[in-house]
Amino acid sequence: MHHFINEDAAWQRIQDIQREMENRRLMAAGQPGTTLEFLKWLAARAWHLAGLAAMRPSRYAPMRHDGE
Repeated sequence: MHHFINEDAAWQRIQDIQREMENRRLMAAGQPGTTLEFLKWLAARAWHLAGLAAMRPSRYAPMRHDGE
């Protein structure tokens, strides 16, 4: 059995990861507005959710002081 099989597999995996990172970088370079569009969508979503949370009534019923 090959003594370095685990090291060889790990090295191959590192090379695969590096290729994948480079491919993603090249694809992202071809789409300059993608990140900005995502950030705009995320901000709009957070703004919307914050607005809904602000309009929601309290979960707790008001306390009655007459003993009931």
